[in-house]
Amino acid sequence: MKSIFDKSGLDVITERVKALEPESKALWGKMDVSQMMAHCNVAFEMTYDNIHKRPGVFKRFFLKLFIKKAVVGPKPYPKNGPTAPEFKISEAKDFEKEQSRLLAYLAKTHDHGSSYFEGRESHSFGPLTSDEWNVMFVKHLDHHLQQFGV
Repeated sequence: MKSIFDKSGLDVITERVKALEPESKALWGKMDVSQMMAHCNVAFEMTYDNIHKRPGVFKRFFLKLFIKKAVVGPKPYPKNGPTAPEFKISEAKDFEKEQSRLLAYLAKTHDHGSSYFEGRESHSFGPLTSDEWNVMFVKHLDHHLQQFGV
């Protein structure tokens, strides 16, 4: 798996995001390309911005016990799999705005580097290693970039 913390990994991901166009069609799923990028931005919003409510104690326990392995583990996400309510995007989104936001979040994450993320508390799963943060970001992005053929 590519690393968002390595320049070459960041470059590959960035070029794939830049290859998206407003007319890009999904190979599966219900979101259009702008909604997909807004959906991907939620993971970064949860990391950097205080705009999403943190799960309560019970929900965090459930997420750590049953969901964390699927999110930070190596197994790819299935097509048309379920998503958390916070990640559901149903309203129309501006393509250029969401693409710019996603590219900015990617650059910010790379610039912070892996040491910034080592042991950092995630919104839903508690402390993660920098490798787990990388998998969480890259696997999710790769899944949705494949969804749009890039």
